[in-house]
Amino acid sequence: MARRNLNDLLYFITIAREGSFTRAAAHLGVTQSALSQAINGLEARLRIRLLTRTTRSVSPTAAGERLLNAIGHRFDEIESELDALTELRDKPSGTVRITCGDNVLQTILLLKLAPLLREYPDVKLEFDVNYGLRDIVADRFDAGVRLGSTIDKDMIAIPIGPPLRMAVVASPAYLADHPAPKQPHDLMAHNCINQRMATSGGLYVWDFERKGRKLNVRVDGQLIFNTAQPQVDAALAGLGVTLLPEDEVMAHIEAGRLVRVLEDWCPPFAGYHLYYPSRRQPSPAFALVVDALRYAKPGGAKSS
Repeated sequence: MARRNLNDLLYFITIAREGSFTRAAAHLGVTQSALSQAINGLEARLRIRLLTRTTRSVSPTAAGERLLNAIGHRFDEIESELDALTELRDKPSGTVRITCGDNVLQTILLLKLAPLLREYPDVKLEFDVNYGLRDIVADRFDAGVRLGSTIDKDMIAIPIGPPLRMAVVASPAYLADHPAPKQPHDLMAHNCINQRMATSGGLYVWDFERKGRKLNVRVDGQLIFNTAQPQVDAALAGLGVTLLPEDEVMAHIEAGRLVRVLEDWCPPFAGYHLYYPSRRQPSPAFALVVDALRYAKPGGAKSS
């Protein structure tokens, strides 16, 4: 295919991945009409429909899916190689895109990456705060951040924080009116603050373990949220008991605003990890981000 059609192919890949002419145009920095003309021309030359268009969405046809699978990763490889050329510059540059939750963004990522930004002014960071399990390859992120136990095995996972524990907490005012639970099943008699999971759409099942004994408890209560901060706020207001990673509530526990219960039923688990595809060719800017975030155990070297 002639060189002049490479832009048309890039436009097609972006539209197919974004599922929208509007989002693709914004991503590419061109107008929607230019995209539409390019795709119409590409389909005319190939004499086959590549995209199915409706008033609400755009999706690849069978032929479009075949073309996307055949060439999409090659454009990604070209982009990675172009990024890698910055290695030959005096200073690394480029944009690193990371999807993560807001708490880890505030408590780990920004704190660790601020010195890097000051030292390398040509490096840019873009954060996507999202609680769903984003497909970082399909959504073209350089990396994501999740708890270690939730990362797919085909990804490279780098620890960026210490092991964590869950914490069951309530306000002193709430516990003054309700006896503190002694066993996980006691929670069934409490007004528990639930979380709707972004991935499954179901309510989070509270899980516990002590001395090898595991328990799952389906709690009930008046409040359901889909993110952590409202759960913290509701617990502080005395509206019930909630279960969250301890880093979300530790400051309130230490200040006495929240009281921790069932601590012996909450063992440590793998903390936050930065993850990215094993086949990814890291750019110099991305390598700097990985090194800056890598967790160093107290008194020891950084984790590998």
